[in-house]
Amino acid sequence: MIAHPDRDALQNEIHARPRQPLATPQRVSHIALLRPARIEDRTADDPLTRLCATAGVAPPDTRDGHCFADFGAFRLKRERHGEFDDYTVYCDGGDARTPFARPAIDALPEGWLDTLPGLLIAAVHVALLPAREMPDDLAGAAAAFGASELAGASIADGAACAFTDFRVDERGFTRVLVVDRSLSPAYAGRVVQRLIEVEVYRMMAMLAFPLARTSAAELDRLEASLGALVGRLETAPVQEEPALLGEVSRLAGTVERIAASVGFRFGAARAYHSLVRQRGTELRQQRLPGLQTLTAFLERRFDPAMAYCESVGRRVESVAERIARASALLRTRVEIERERHNQELLATMNRRARLQLHLQQTVEGLSVAAITYYGAGIVHYLFGAMKAIGWPVDPELATGLAIVPIAIAVALGVRHIREGIRRRLGGA
Repeated sequence: MIAHPDRDALQNEIHARPRQPLATPQRVSHIALLRPARIEDRTADDPLTRLCATAGVAPPDTRDGHCFADFGAFRLKRERHGEFDDYTVYCDGGDARTPFARPAIDALPEGWLDTLPGLLIAAVHVALLPAREMPDDLAGAAAAFGASELAGASIADGAACAFTDFRVDERGFTRVLVVDRSLSPAYAGRVVQRLIEVEVYRMMAMLAFPLARTSAAELDRLEASLGALVGRLETAPVQEEPALLGEVSRLAGTVERIAASVGFRFGAARAYHSLVRQRGTELRQQRLPGLQTLTAFLERRFDPAMAYCESVGRRVESVAERIARASALLRTRVEIERERHNQELLATMNRRARLQLHLQQTVEGLSVAAITYYGAGIVHYLFGAMKAIGWPVDPELATGLAIVPIAIAVALGVRHIREGIRRRLGGA
C-alpha cells in the first residue's frame, strides 16, 4: 500500500497540543497576542528561541504549532493558532491568602514580554490551590477578589470549584481561582486549560462586536437610501432610469464592501462562540449557592453580543437581497421600456415597408405601361415594314389592336419575374 503523504501529520494532529499536568498548588499566567498581519519569517529572531539560548535550554522547533520548555523556575508553553499566538507560564506554589500577589508571569525575564510580536487580546492569571488551605471556598474566593461581584461554580463533577469576576486588574489580567478538592494532575491541567480558553475564545469572539456596531450604523443609512430608491421606482420618468441604475450600482457596491469586511470576522466569531460554549459544557458546572455559574454570567452579556453580531450578519444578507430585487425590478422596467420602444420602431418600419410596397406596385404599373409603349412602337415599325413590302396591313390599326395583348404579355412577364425573385428570397 502507498501511504498518503500527509497521513502522519494528520494522525499526529490529535496529539499536537497536549495539556500540561498540574500539581496543586500552581500559578498559571496566560497571554494571547493577535499575530501581526505580515510576518516575513517566524524563525528569524524568535523571542522564545532567544530566551532558550540565554537560559541554556534546547530551543524548540519553530515550525511546530506547539512547543514547551522547562526553565527550572518556570515552564513556558507556546501555541500558534490561526489568528493569534498564546503563551502560558507555569510556576509551582501559591499563597491561599493572596493567590494573585505573585503571578507566574513575573517569573519571566524582565523585558522579554516586550519583545513578543502582536497585540494583546487576552490575559489570564489562574491560581490553583488546594481546598484544605482555603478557610472556605466562598470566603476564600471573596477575599481573593475583594468586593467584586463573583461568578463561580462547582466544576468537574464536584472535584473543584472555579471563581472569577471577569474583570481586568491593574495589570490588564483577568483572574480565575480554582479550588482543588480532588483533582488529579492531568485533570487539573485540562480544567485550567478549559478555563483559560473560555476567556481567550470569548475575547476573540468579541472582536466582531465593534465591527458589528459600525456596520449596523452604515446599514441604517444604506437601508434608508434603498427605501428612497424603491419609492422613486414607482413614479420616476424614463429619463431618470440611468440615474437610478447608477444609484443601485452604488448601493450594491457598498453592501458588497460591508459583506467583505465583516464576513470573515463574523464567521470567526461564530466559531469562537461555539468553542466558548463547548468549553463551558466540558467544565461540567454545578451551581453554588448565591453565585451565578460561569456560563450563566456569560449568557447575560456575551451571548447577547454574539446574537447582535449574528443579526447584523443577517441584515447584510437581507439588504444585499433587497438591493438585488430592486436591481431586478429596475432592469425589468428598463427592458419593458426598451420593448415598447422596439415595438414602436417595428411599427414604423412596417408602415415604411407598406409604403415601399405601394410605391413598388405603382412603379411596376408604370413599368408595364412603359414597356407596353415601347413594345407597341416596335410592333408599329414591324407593321410599317410589312406594308412597305406590299402586304395589305394597316399599321395604325394593327398597332392599336396589338396594344392589349402586348400589355397582357408584359404584365404576365413582370409578374413571373416578381414571383421568381420571391421564391428565391424565400428559399434563401
